[in-house]
Amino acid sequence: MTITGASEKVALQVLKASDWHLEGAFDMFYSRSQIQTLTDTRHLEELYNRYKDPYLDMILADGISLLCSDLQVDPQDIVTLVVSWHMKAAAMCEFSKQEFVGGLQSLGIDSLDKFRERIPFMRSELKDEQKFREIYNFAFGWAKEKGQKSLALDTAIGMWQLLFAEKQWPLVDHWCQFLQEKHNKAISRDTWSQLLEFARIVNPSLSNYDAEGAWPYLIDEFVEYLNENGIVQKGE
Repeated sequence: MTITGASEKVALQVLKASDWHLEGAFDMFYSRSQIQTLTDTRHLEELYNRYKDPYLDMILADGISLLCSDLQVDPQDIVTLVVSWHMKAAAMCEFSKQEFVGGLQSLGIDSLDKFRERIPFMRSELKDEQKFREIYNFAFGWAKEKGQKSLALDTAIGMWQLLFAEKQWPLVDHWCQFLQEKHNKAISRDTWSQLLEFARIVNPSLSNYDAEGAWPYLIDEFVEYLNENGIVQKGE
């Protein structure tokens, strides 16, 4: 068991099938594992080939659109972000073969039926605070343009509205309006990550907001904006 890494249950099954001959058990275990791996790989290859671009060895926007159609999921559904997180996708609207196949293997998926069955599980992961934070932070690198350090404002706003719809942060619309009126620039990774902490720690009335805290200047300006516009009152 220690050598093969098999569970006790699997090891006993293989030993019984080989009449308790250890050498035969090893041969049976590894031949079964190889067959299983080949079967899974073939199915994954078939899935990948269904969606990959006809000219590039990647899955691009058209392939992702077809995948969403097969999964009966809207391409704008936040669960597509969770799928990309599992695949460790480097960019929005594309999967390399390694990302697609590796992600599906990690999820135990080698068919469309299994993929559909896993969608509710992936959706539920957004309710887990630690996983939500990981998905949120992943979204910054995933959504930004290649080669850019910052995230375009329009893209950031769209992502925030999608993500905070899950968390039901009541100030998200005011935040987006503030950025469009007062900032109108790309968003840094620091601002992106700190906003989630701000939404998690500071209550919507700002009664526990610490002006001396180490928030990015943009978040401090947002608090001033809320107070100046009477959206919240100091000490409310």
